[in-house]
Amino acid sequence: MDKRIRVFVFIPIFLLSACMDDKPDLSQYVAQVKSQQSVDIEPMPVMKPYEKFSYAASDLRDPFVATVTEVAIRENIEELIDNGIRPDAYRRKEALESYTLGELQFVGTIEQDGVWALVRASDGIINRVQVGNYMGLNHGKVLAISEAEILLKEIVADGNGIYIERDSSLSIVDVN
Repeated sequence: MDKRIRVFVFIPIFLLSACMDDKPDLSQYVAQVKSQQSVDIEPMPVMKPYEKFSYAASDLRDPFVATVTEVAIRENIEELIDNGIRPDAYRRKEALESYTLGELQFVGTIEQDGVWALVRASDGIINRVQVGNYMGLNHGKVLAISEAEILLKEIVADGNGIYIERDSSLSIVDVN
């Protein structure tokens, strides 16, 4: 036979014989792992059958719709009590309206194109306030500024959904 033909015949036989090894160490390892495994799988839970519910309250009053008497009472109360006082919901909030009046300190005044009050917030920042500005959580509008105090008109809810005006002031803090 030709030398090349012998090589082409014997090489595939040699390669196939290498794959025929039954690898006893791999078989032993697989058997060992399978013997160490324990079945810890819990059985599937028993599913309860679906219980059909029929809604039988369609003839009862809808709790989300006001009755005629509730609407009439609400309208009468609003007519009797509405005093026209309410905060302006569309007004842009100013910086000092995120603090209570107890968190603000009146520390002095300056005159620069009018009288300005200097108010220190609880975070230490000093803000300038002039008549017409707002401060405090209760929509407090600055009415007057003097050397000793800032006069405010606050709009507060009285607990029944009605707003009333209340006079407040912020006195100057002695820095000494």
